[in-house]
Amino acid sequence: MDLETVMDAAREAANNAYAPYSNFRVGAAILTENGALHAGCNVENASYGLGICAERSAAVAMALADPGDRGVQLVAVASPNAAPCFPCGACRQFLREFGCKEVVVEDPSEASGLRSYPFEEILPHSFGPEVL
Repeated sequence: MDLETVMDAAREAANNAYAPYSNFRVGAAILTENGALHAGCNVENASYGLGICAERSAAVAMALADPGDRGVQLVAVASPNAAPCFPCGACRQFLREFGCKEVVVEDPSEASGLRSYPFEEILPHSFGPEVL
């Protein structure tokens, strides 16, 4: 699956975000190692700490869909409010749990409009299940 297709799923998910407090809509799409695509959006809550980010929402959809396909090849993140839009620290750690290899964001300065980062670049020296 090409990066633009995955990013389109993230953009579509951002349109469905529930962000009545911040009005900052974010969508994420995860491409698994077996080629499945799972999208999620941010969902805010009046008790701010109970909101969930798009990346974690997509990871939860992935985990629910197929327990045998939980390896994250890449995650694409999109927001109509900001480009690039990177995962927050909590989402980076959450994605690390599932072995995320790559993060793709919109970047208007790139000819393709997209920029890809190796996961280790956005979360260096990460903590994972192998150290437990």
